[in-house]
Amino acid sequence: MPRPKDHHYQAKLTWTGSAGGGTTDYRSYSREYRVDFQDKPSLTGSADPAFRGDPKLHNPEDLLVVALSSCHMLSYLALASLEGLEVVAYEDQASGTMQQEGRGGRFTEVILRPRVVLAPGSDLARGEALHEDAHATCFIANSVNFPVRHEAEISCA
Repeated sequence: MPRPKDHHYQAKLTWTGSAGGGTTDYRSYSREYRVDFQDKPSLTGSADPAFRGDPKLHNPEDLLVVALSSCHMLSYLALASLEGLEVVAYEDQASGTMQQEGRGGRFTEVILRPRVVLAPGSDLARGEALHEDAHATCFIANSVNFPVRHEAEISCA
C-alpha cells in the first residue's frame, strides 16, 4: 500500500480593521482582514453582512462554498481528462446553508449545481457518473462534516 503524501499550505491572516480602533464596541469595530500567500495575490475579506461585515468583500462562508465548488470541478476535470472524456465547458451555481445556534453555528449542507458540456458524441452517462467519482476524490469535500450534494446537468456541444 502506498504511503500517504503530506501537502502543506500556509497563509498569513492580518486583521486590518484594527486601524479604525479596537473592539470596544461590537457594533462598530471593522471586520476587515487581509490574507497573504507566498507568491500569490492577497485576498481581502470581512464577516458576512449578517455579522456586521462589509457586503462588498468575501467572507469565510463564501470561501468555504467556493472551495468545495472549485475542488469538485478540478477533480471532475482531472478524472475526465484521465478517462479521455473531453469537457468543453463547466460552470457551477453552488450554494450553502449555515445554521446559526447561539453564538456559533455550522454549515448543514452545500449543494453544487455543475453544468457540464462535453464534446459532441461523448458518453453522457459516464459524464454524469463521473460526478460521484469527483466527489469521492475531492480533498475539501472529504474534509467537512456536512453533506455536499451535487445536482449535475450534463449535455453535449
